[in-house]
Amino acid sequence: MKYFSSRPISVYILLILITLQGVSGLFGGVLLIIDPSGESLNLPINLLKKTPFQNYLIPGLILFNILGIIPLIILNGLWKNRYWAWYGSLIVGVALIIWIFVEVLMIGYQPEPPLQFIYGLVGLLILIFTLLPSVKYFYKI
Repeated sequence: MKYFSSRPISVYILLILITLQGVSGLFGGVLLIIDPSGESLNLPINLLKKTPFQNYLIPGLILFNILGIIPLIILNGLWKNRYWAWYGSLIVGVALIIWIFVEVLMIGYQPEPPLQFIYGLVGLLILIFTLLPSVKYFYKI
């Protein structure tokens, strides 16, 4: 039980945010890989007309790997208190913010549903919680 109580609440919040990103990245990525038309996620194909993509397969692969698998690897490292995972957490936050930024540049801001706003906020929160002194101290950074 000491293992659980020794973690600051800020570390648990970071773990939750990384979990949210990893699971949603896997989920969204799988759906886009299985159905590159985007219909399963209610994503009109015409959103891609100003992008280099003909369908959602490549974005789905990127989402699945970079914003799905990698965050879950980082989550495992954070849970096991690996120092490298703290750096990985920074990378996940930055990667998510870049993903949203590039998405908005390519297809424009889509307010309904507000997923760009939500995931941009998740990326920012991951960065904020990663940089908190209590989290840095816990991971001995």
